Amino acid sequence: MSLSLAFSPLRSLVLVVTVLVAGCATPVFKDVANRIDATPLDVQRAPERYTEGEVVWAGRIIAVENRETTTEVELVGYPMDRAQRPLPEARSEGRFILVLPGYVEAYDYPEGRYVTVHGRLAGSRVKPIQQRDYVFPLVRAQAVHVWPSGFQFDKPTISLGIGVGIH
Repeated sequence: MSLSLAFSPLRSLVLVVTVLVAGCATPVFKDVANRIDATPLDVQRAPERYTEGEVVWAGRIIAVENRETTTEVELVGYPMDRAQRPLPEARSEGRFILVLPGYVEAYDYPEGRYVTVHGRLAGSRVKPIQQRDYVFPLVRAQAVHVWPSGFQFDKPTISLGIGVGIH
């Protein structure tokens, strides 16, 4: 008895499932050639090591401040999944400040929403958090993706089955 998987239904099913799963994890910012692999905490601890590097970071918005020529969005950083969605159930990776050009409406970046950003490191700034000085890495925005409310509950699922289902 010879077993050939050349065009078998099993092989076709495996191929389809593989393509579907791979398609579910498409990153928001795909082509970031000069991206450095550092977290906000890494940059906070040694800002001089990471001058001018490009990063893709995700976080939760804490505050928005419009300044004279820019808008600064303060974020708590989180690790990302393969699609570059923030993982808010994970331990934070430190805070950072996203610098946007010009005036930005605070309602477009509401407190508590999650974002994924692609930008270039632009130094750091010391600001107080309660009674302590904190070093915030500054990221000049090149692109920002604001996630819709509840995005973390909208992860794709795949169900396979054979037969009749009754609900």
